[in-house]
Amino acid sequence: MPVAKEKPLTIVIAADTYPPDVNGAAMFCYRLATEMHARGHRVHVLAVRGNKGKTFTEIRDEAIVHRLESHSVPTHEYFRIAFPWEVNKQIDKLLSEIKPDVIHAQSHYMIGQRAIGWARKNKVRSVATNHFMPENLDPFLPFPRWFKRIVAHNSWRDMGKIFGRANAVTTPTPLAAKAMRERAKLMNVLPLSNGIEVGNYELAPGEEIMKNDFPTILFAGRLAVEKNINELIEALPLMREVPNAIIEIVGGGEQRSILEKIADELKIRDRVRFLGHVSDEELRQAYLRCDVFCQPGTAELQSLVTLEALSASKPVVLANAMALPHLVDEGVNGYMFKPGDRQDLAEKLDRVLSMDEAQRMKFGEAGHRKVLNHAQKKTMNSFEALYRGEEVSTH
Repeated sequence: MPVAKEKPLTIVIAADTYPPDVNGAAMFCYRLATEMHARGHRVHVLAVRGNKGKTFTEIRDEAIVHRLESHSVPTHEYFRIAFPWEVNKQIDKLLSEIKPDVIHAQSHYMIGQRAIGWARKNKVRSVATNHFMPENLDPFLPFPRWFKRIVAHNSWRDMGKIFGRANAVTTPTPLAAKAMRERAKLMNVLPLSNGIEVGNYELAPGEEIMKNDFPTILFAGRLAVEKNINELIEALPLMREVPNAIIEIVGGGEQRSILEKIADELKIRDRVRFLGHVSDEELRQAYLRCDVFCQPGTAELQSLVTLEALSASKPVVLANAMALPHLVDEGVNGYMFKPGDRQDLAEKLDRVLSMDEAQRMKFGEAGHRKVLNHAQKKTMNSFEALYRGEEVSTH
């Protein structure tokens, strides 16, 4: 087990979303807390509680987690909001008692905003990481388009103002860093991959995976509007080269009933399998069982599930949007399709699934090599160095 070479730090991770929430930011925070704890650091997490009630503290294996009182949001399955007038004094009190060496805020909203302000006021080092674009909130805001544009503009401005107080600012991809420079006027943003444990998704020596009877397309992630899973389902009956392909969909979310209805209406319900929330091992099996992984989402800042599929040596078909093009070498480890174009998606899926096994394996091996740049150890070393005030290179 790795051990901190220097004096252990007291680290506070300020995370608006944290397990049992299921999303990329929550999983990153959990992995970060787990690794820093394993390195000998004292880790505290500030996060909203998942139901109604007062603030409480729970002891978990990876960290001491302080769950702040919060309120549900009617437009989202599990996202909760903490009101500043209820939690700000609680955050100040907790931080004063914890006496952190460094605070790592995961967004400029709610908890992250107050934590960075406290760090600045008390001369404590702070690191800020942005996991999503303000526009990602669009589907959950019941307002007209013109009003959402104002909200996004103000959110970018607030990001610049709040994150500008941190000692270091990071985001998972160069594309996101560019957007933050242009729209939040944050000039020194480090693109640091969220990282994955690459070896977790490789076949073990002698391991065999039971494949499905039909060519299998996999999607994994939240069943949310911005994931555009409906486009994948609607592309399935348009496939001509491999007309018997099936889709496995891992994950839960507010769109499930809508997606099931689409599959029913297209009369392909028997070819679309909703697996719901699964364990880590079941997800690993799904990656290794599939023949191609598809991510049709258009709001991905990095897409950990795509990195996991690549590390499982699977070809990918991804939407040509946001950070996804960074993960595809066209015709080498997969293909991109034009977002919204079901016919183009169907043709790209056909192209991969009609390959012989050797060619698909060649694509998978190329993807596996590509994902080695996102090894979790490299990411965690970089964050540990930032916590200590050291210079970090992204090359």
